[in-house]
Amino acid sequence: MATAKHVLKRILMMLAGYLVAVLVGLVAVVAIYAALSSLPNAPAYFDVMGVSPIAVLVVPPLGMFVYFLTIVVTGLQTLIFALIAEFFSLRNALMHMVFGAAAAAGSFFLIWPVPAEDMDPERWADIGIIAAAGLVAGLIYWLIAGREAGFRRPLSQF
Repeated sequence: MATAKHVLKRILMMLAGYLVAVLVGLVAVVAIYAALSSLPNAPAYFDVMGVSPIAVLVVPPLGMFVYFLTIVVTGLQTLIFALIAEFFSLRNALMHMVFGAAAAAGSFFLIWPVPAEDMDPERWADIGIIAAAGLVAGLIYWLIAGREAGFRRPLSQF
């Protein structure tokens, strides 16, 4: 019974960590685009990213749509990474951050399917920005659920 309770707790922590990490990752995307738009020679569409969060705040259904679209697009790869971390009790923060970056970059390719040889430099910048936001999301996931990863119950200290 105690093992089933521990596994249920881990699954709920994984879910909570994922949902919060997605939200923080979206905020990180906006913050990175806003910071980069102030740099000289930044692409013009970076400025649009500074205005789009205001539209999401003014129209809450649009914000929920973006949030749930992100969950749908990143869900499968994140589930695979989270299950790997839980089965092997991987508790390294850097590993969770790399998993987050890989999941975010993979979801970008799902949304924007273009062969690598046809991509322009601005798309590579977008991939880097999305991956950096995935790093932040991976860190948040680690803070919530990854530090105690493992479906097996820890041995008691006594």
